Amino acid sequence: MAHVELSISEVFVPAARTPPEQESDNFGQWSATVSHAAEPCLLIDAETRVVAVSSAGCELLCLCCPEDVIGLPLLDGCLRLLDFTANRGELTEQDTDKIPPLLALHSGRLARGLLRVQAPAGRSDATVDAISTPVLTHGEVAGSLTFFSEI
Repeated sequence: MAHVELSISEVFVPAARTPPEQESDNFGQWSATVSHAAEPCLLIDAETRVVAVSSAGCELLCLCCPEDVIGLPLLDGCLRLLDFTANRGELTEQDTDKIPPLLALHSGRLARGLLRVQAPAGRSDATVDAISTPVLTHGEVAGSLTFFSEI
């Protein structure tokens, strides 16, 4: 027959890792993280304006330096996306709703897809894999965070 022994001890309460005032500024924490990240990543707000972008993200996406991109609309101001046809035409407004950063923003779910980014003259276009997640503030989608990988 099995023998079970019980004992009573003090209740263990783990120390809080993040002060409550920082928890409410989730978007601000991601902004700081993306700005200093070594990986190619991008954070946009609910109005699709660039809030933060890593230096590696700027290089991979054929953008200017991060300071010149912050505050610009993702598609109208900085990022030029091409379709995957032989003509390499710029994406239409209907097609841009399906790109991962915007899809995560509007659906509130993870999104993944390939993007062809138009490069400046003299450089070849970049094809990147994009994985996006919505970023929440107070339970509501406040933007999206996207990580990129060159293909």
